[in-house]
Amino acid sequence: MHNNLLLNSLILLLLTFSFCSCSSDTISIDKTLRDGELLVSKSKTFALGFFTPGKSTSRYVGIWYNNLPIQTVVWVANRDAPINDTSGILSINQNGNLELHHNLSTIPIWSTNVSLTLSQRNITSAVIAKLTDKANIVLMINNTKTVIWESFDHPTDTFLPYQRFGFDRKTNQSWPLQSWKTEDDPGKGAFTVKFSSIGIPQLFMYNHNLPWWRGGHWNGALFVGIPNMKRDLQTFNASFVEEDNYVALSYDMFDKSVIARLVVQQSGFIQIFTWNNQKSQWNRFWSEPTNQCDNYGTCGSNSNCDPLNFENFKCTCLLGFEPKFPSDWYESRDGSGGCVRKKGASVCGNGEGFIKVVSLKVPDISGAVTIDGLSLDECEKECLRNCSCTSYAVADVRNGGSGCLAWHGDLMDIQKLSDQGQDLYLRVDKVELANYNKKSKGVLDKKRLAVIMVVSIVAIVILLSCVNYMWKKKRKGILESYRMLFVTSNKVMQQSKEDYSAEENDAQSTTHPNLPFFSLKTIMSATRYCSHQNKLGKGGFGSVYKGCLVNGQEIAVKRLSKESGQGKVEFKNEITLLVKLQHRNLVRLLGCCFEKEERMLVYEYLPNKSLDFFIFDQNQRSSLDWGKRFEIICGIARGVLYLHQDSRLKIIHRDLKASNVLLDAEMNPKISDFGMARIFGEDEIQARTKRVVGTYGYMSPEYAMEGRYSTKSDVFSYGVLLLEIIAGKRNTHCEIGRDSPNLIGHVWTVWTEERALDIVDEALNQSYPPAIVLRCIQIGLLCVQENAMNRPSMLEVVFMLANDTPLCAPQKPAFLFNDDKDLQESSTSGGGSSINEVTETTIIAR
Repeated sequence: MHNNLLLNSLILLLLTFSFCSCSSDTISIDKTLRDGELLVSKSKTFALGFFTPGKSTSRYVGIWYNNLPIQTVVWVANRDAPINDTSGILSINQNGNLELHHNLSTIPIWSTNVSLTLSQRNITSAVIAKLTDKANIVLMINNTKTVIWESFDHPTDTFLPYQRFGFDRKTNQSWPLQSWKTEDDPGKGAFTVKFSSIGIPQLFMYNHNLPWWRGGHWNGALFVGIPNMKRDLQTFNASFVEEDNYVALSYDMFDKSVIARLVVQQSGFIQIFTWNNQKSQWNRFWSEPTNQCDNYGTCGSNSNCDPLNFENFKCTCLLGFEPKFPSDWYESRDGSGGCVRKKGASVCGNGEGFIKVVSLKVPDISGAVTIDGLSLDECEKECLRNCSCTSYAVADVRNGGSGCLAWHGDLMDIQKLSDQGQDLYLRVDKVELANYNKKSKGVLDKKRLAVIMVVSIVAIVILLSCVNYMWKKKRKGILESYRMLFVTSNKVMQQSKEDYSAEENDAQSTTHPNLPFFSLKTIMSATRYCSHQNKLGKGGFGSVYKGCLVNGQEIAVKRLSKESGQGKVEFKNEITLLVKLQHRNLVRLLGCCFEKEERMLVYEYLPNKSLDFFIFDQNQRSSLDWGKRFEIICGIARGVLYLHQDSRLKIIHRDLKASNVLLDAEMNPKISDFGMARIFGEDEIQARTKRVVGTYGYMSPEYAMEGRYSTKSDVFSYGVLLLEIIAGKRNTHCEIGRDSPNLIGHVWTVWTEERALDIVDEALNQSYPPAIVLRCIQIGLLCVQENAMNRPSMLEVVFMLANDTPLCAPQKPAFLFNDDKDLQESSTSGGGSSINEVTETTIIAR
């Protein structure tokens, strides 16, 4: 019996050792890696082993950061050949290849599949696979250190420091990046990032082999489609090599303590993440695409896409061109058809010339020609000699610019850049050229006229001063009268100054003593004097500008317009509220400016714009998978709950909508725009107002019709917002063939017909949990019930979202304004990155 006990203990001990984590960094022909064991690099920075991603049950071999609390996989071997159990073994076979196979099978699931030379075959026993401190698994001959194969030549979705990205035609190798299929499946996804091998190499992201985003070519300093790269090069030490058959991009960090990685996301974004040690999380450092104009060919050929044109159509035909499909262009605001040369224009040997279009992401150079060694004037002459040459630009911007890029035919994927863009010289006919020169001359003439007028006015003022002095000297009696008038005027001016100071003191008294006051000079310097390039959006209160303080902190500045019919009350109201409210799902007020006649609020800058920019945009909404949408739904609910119950003040927001929910760098929602908010007493339940403010589609019926508002008014708005996030459509969106003119009515119809999942946004591609989505739809319908007493509180909403408890059946919702099919949302977001507009709507009950 004792012998049997000893034998069982020995077997258990052997099994334990056979599955213990391996501390080595090497696999050899007689040393394998089994599921449950690890290879760890020498510095213990990276580990290689078997893992299961997300909710999957499959096993994969991959490399991840060994010393981070979050498992972050940077490379996968068998990404398209998963193992369904834990019997996987990674080993070196008799041919010197690294291969993955099952425990009881010799058929490889995955292999490095390299052919060794005759001399190398004789020493396969010396072949090892070693995990380096750069996350590179290298297959090599141990005694000679000859590299046979390395994982850096076969990247997946992640680009790491010291890794190569590009292609080598001589060795028939390429190093593209390809997204995962989903968070649970590391197989090859839809999006691929690589350099085009046709003509001049350009950085592209493809969606199923179709261009999705273009980073452009290397112009000697940066990629032309990534203007912010110049700023990022202060953090990243980038190296770009371009030869006839070889193109390679690599990078490392100036600060070696910074952990960074570039990832191609399955949602169609290229993003750089850096590790935050204090918060133990990844922070997004950089992301592309950033706006709709970044999507390839948004405005078609021969047109310019301006992402900052909030008020008008973002697409503009280049000078000398007109829309190819006018009805789509002007009526549907669809510029994808592009532009064509105007009828009757002649640009071949008929007095044509070139005009300069400034600060652009230059067109796709797939068909462009590079001519080295030419000056800018020589470029123009060379292009003018060829009638098919439509434009040219400087090829290399270093040292004042040299070389020539010449385009022939249509110009595709042009974008207006606010900073670090290149100038494009566009070929136009003699009529357009004459008009352009005339206009340019007119601008110069206006400048000269302005100078002449200023000089003339100064001379007149000096002359009148001299005459006045002589007249005063002769008429002392009149002088004394004027002196009394001056004293009286001075008193009036002093009284006005006191009144303004009292107003300023009143504004300061409403703020918290710890709230910083920014000087007007600081704000103007940070926003480049509120330039158009820094403008993020505009609303009823005025405009919002992006700024950057001297310490590098980015801010959003809300500037009250002097012509605004609303604003002063809302300005003080927002200061009063936000300085006393601190929550992760509320936008943070950093300070204010109250100087001269300016009134400004300074907020944290949120780079991902507002929620409506994503969920209502055909291209952007696919970037929000269900997991992220659910996080946003829960985050907004927590923010409103804080306003209603958990803050020191009981706040009714009164203008909760998609454009007033901003998204930070991690896509966390933050509620903004508290100009319309109202403070309730602790025991106060409901209030009434004669001034109904808000936005069509989000207002509760009792508020819109009778002016009664309460916490249940915000609950109604939240319910509308929840349904919009799920459906990807506005509540006021009218859809052909639908019974109800608004989203709420449509959801109620399909809910009663037990086909509620029909409303789910098609961009989710069925990749969502049906039970959870149905539960969220039911919660949304409970929030928009017509009777305010039947609606749940925000505390109940948060509880229902977090727990799988039974829900009561919703009653018929309020079909507000459903008789007026022409009624649309009264305010639309400009898609800015920060504070959005305040909307005032007066509604007459009927």
